[in-house]
Amino acid sequence: MKVTNLSSTLYASHRQALAHKLPQGALAVLNANDIMPTNGDGTMPFRQNSDLFYMTGLAQEETVLLLFPNAPLEEEKEILFIQEPNDLMLKWDGHRLSKEQARVRTGIKNVQYVQAFQGTFHRLATDAESLYLNTNEHKRSSNMVQTRDERFIAYAKEHFPLHTLGRLAPILGRLRMYKTDEEIELLKEAIKITGDGLWRVQAKLAPGVMEYELQAELAYEFLRQGASFAGYSPIIASGPDACILHYIENSKPCADGQSVLLDFGAGYGHYHADMTRVLPVNGKFSPRQKQVYNAVKGIFETARALMKPGTLWKDWQKATEAAANTACIGLGLYTQAEADAAPKDAPLHKQYFYHGVGHFLGLDVHDSGYFHEPFAPGMVLTCEPGLYIWAEGIGIRLENNIVITETGYRDLMEEVGIPMEAEAFEK
Repeated sequence: MKVTNLSSTLYASHRQALAHKLPQGALAVLNANDIMPTNGDGTMPFRQNSDLFYMTGLAQEETVLLLFPNAPLEEEKEILFIQEPNDLMLKWDGHRLSKEQARVRTGIKNVQYVQAFQGTFHRLATDAESLYLNTNEHKRSSNMVQTRDERFIAYAKEHFPLHTLGRLAPILGRLRMYKTDEEIELLKEAIKITGDGLWRVQAKLAPGVMEYELQAELAYEFLRQGASFAGYSPIIASGPDACILHYIENSKPCADGQSVLLDFGAGYGHYHADMTRVLPVNGKFSPRQKQVYNAVKGIFETARALMKPGTLWKDWQKATEAAANTACIGLGLYTQAEADAAPKDAPLHKQYFYHGVGHFLGLDVHDSGYFHEPFAPGMVLTCEPGLYIWAEGIGIRLENNIVITETGYRDLMEEVGIPMEAEAFEK
């Protein structure tokens, strides 16, 4: 992949912001992710811990960041530990950063090899009042394998049982909710590449084309521009499979008369786009497909108009569901009387719109953030309503990436010229 780095001053500002949030006498530690095995001697592609990358810009394994804002010595307020390069590693696994390269990349002056971490940590921990450690606290996480962070938490509890332990995740989650202009520009580049992939798919799409052939077109365009599918597996769902939210089989032929839902995003410079569009397989939506498509576009416009400072997530979801309910009645899926008679805890529109209207976006596709806090400038969110009519084999979802501004929003997909109108995708 192409190496795209943000400025070392940005990572320094992230560390400074964290240091200001730590209590007096706190010592913080962030670990790289493990390299995960597959079978035999195989390994999965390495994916850096997003919190560590946010603080350093380093995508290298065996990396540890230590922050001690109240350290007696200035040079020990922040220390970076990296792998020690050697000739054997170079021959088998390729280049690893030297100390000087790591200093330039991160802006951290004190860079040591990771072998020195344990002794340094023990020495500084005795001067610390508390230890602030990291772990994945994303509400949708399901860690089946113990992570490096979790092993380190167990280590700290065993060797420093009288220290107070603090959680970095709530602090980092709030910091990462707000993107700088530099981060947004990199995200915008990921979105542009995503749009280029969409046009490549449209040129290939025809009756009989396999879903995986469309995925191959995306892969080619992403790789050609130094991007990847690092954020999530693409969804290429034709016909009724478009009603399955996380369909990733991508193995069926696209049939004449069907539409195909494409939910994908380029990962570029460790930031991730997330877009959904629906295309007609034969180049022309049927009247019913177009009716549903335009209904979803109307829901999208209602939801996007509410994306401004002060909006609460629950009110955003509620207003979007109200628009979906109106759309369902307009589409003849049920009547107003039937909607009124439905149980309050099982409204009829939930049969056709059964997911949240959006999520945070950034270093992770479902990025860190707090859904009970109102929208504020600098947040980057998806807006992605949909309607899924199983009985008719029609699933329509439309998704753009939105920045909250002081006065409202910026639609980054509009800015790079990715259209949403049904007519734009009819040949």
